[in-house]
Amino acid sequence: MKNLLIIIFLMCCSVRSQEIKWMSMNDALEAQKKEPKKIFMDVYTDWCGPCKLLDKKTFHNKDVVSYVNKNYYAVKFNAEGTEEVKYNNFTYTNPNYNPERKGRNSQHFFANALKISGYPSMVFFDEKANLIAPVVGYKTPQQLEIYLKMIHNNDYKKLTSAEAWQNYEKAFVSTFVN
Repeated sequence: MKNLLIIIFLMCCSVRSQEIKWMSMNDALEAQKKEPKKIFMDVYTDWCGPCKLLDKKTFHNKDVVSYVNKNYYAVKFNAEGTEEVKYNNFTYTNPNYNPERKGRNSQHFFANALKISGYPSMVFFDEKANLIAPVVGYKTPQQLEIYLKMIHNNDYKKLTSAEAWQNYEKAFVSTFVN
């Protein structure tokens, strides 16, 4: 019986360790002050099917989990939620949010400021919380990998044309497994 409990405990720990350590944007901004690191933000809505698929398939992939946890502060942000976000000396809210409404709701002012046009969107910020770029749409682990690595390694700074991006994309070798 004791051995069975130990096995169950270890299984629970291994399952838990294969999750991205999500935090709020405010917590990530505070963490950056102590230890500078880029921010990876998942911008989702409750009604978005591809957002749920991204959560289930991509954000539970062991390679994605490991890479994001090691190299980024990971932020989960509901683009139609009510969280207050303090960013660049401004407090963003969602004053038009209607708790009685089913399905789509009003867009949070922070999502609007980031110019989020579709869901899911993954948004990258540098070590000083400056916006780098949003990436719109569902991505498999392998499709997301190029963005995670390109931005973490600062390769995006060298990609100043469509041709440079195409060459980078062709030369990129994926190591993430499904």
